[in-house]
Amino acid sequence: MGGVMTQYTLAAAQYPIEQLADWDAYVAKLTRWVAEAAARGAALAVFPEYGAMELASLEPATMGDLAGSLASVAALVPQVDALHADLAGRYGLHILAASLPRLDPGGLYRNAARLFAPGGKWAAQDKLVMTRFEREQWFVSAGVDGLTLFETALGNIAVLICYDSEFPLLARAAVEAGAEVLLVPSCTDSLHGYWRVRLGAQARALESQCYAVQSPTVGLADWSPAVDVNRGAAGIFGPPDRGMPEDGVIALGVEGESTWVFGMVDLSKVAELRADGGVLNARDWQDQPGAGGLPAVTRVSLL
Repeated sequence: MGGVMTQYTLAAAQYPIEQLADWDAYVAKLTRWVAEAAARGAALAVFPEYGAMELASLEPATMGDLAGSLASVAALVPQVDALHADLAGRYGLHILAASLPRLDPGGLYRNAARLFAPGGKWAAQDKLVMTRFEREQWFVSAGVDGLTLFETALGNIAVLICYDSEFPLLARAAVEAGAEVLLVPSCTDSLHGYWRVRLGAQARALESQCYAVQSPTVGLADWSPAVDVNRGAAGIFGPPDRGMPEDGVIALGVEGESTWVFGMVDLSKVAELRADGGVLNARDWQDQPGAGGLPAVTRVSLL
């Protein structure tokens, strides 16, 4: 594996959407969360989908408006990214930042997650399959750059934002490119939605014989028309096979709490199970009729 850390602690956030007094309050909150993850030994901290939408509360005139909330948060993207880059370097860990709307040069909003390495490098993954809310009410568009495989000191990582985790070909394309860990930041307003994403994440871990990590938003934010209700629990999942829990659940939070959920990742187990597991799902994928036709994957090094 070269310079790759094969065993490490991962932290998945159950992150509360809160009304913020000012930018400094956001900086203090995010710093507190990252500092806690680092103090407890995490090498990777995963934040949820649309967790950054709490920044819409900094503009009281528009925070109750769907379009206004998009615009106000998108305007802060450079500051948000600079803060995450600083925290990753200062605390010496990788951070998957909470996704947020970015405005592309063509005038369309995309739902973007960004992975920051402690050495200063970072890269983005846009959501690729949009939910009905995003398509029909919020007018957030699907990403056009496809899937990214992040080559990191923590192994090969791919990001499937929420609904993307419910589509097997996306994960499979990332796995064929070398993914060992799938990060699934999520934002769901019902337990139905939470379970759809959770079952998707666990199914992807089963099919791909790898780790899948869900990080949700939690709590109520009545002031926001976008993220007003947030339900879910963070989870770290693996395939239910030798050396893993029988149900594949490595760590699981209590639904609705504001907390980190910690678990150990061992990339050698991914290699072992793919080579000689009780079943060989990753290898046997090709035996399905119509198993080809996977989307392209771009490799980006954060080393």
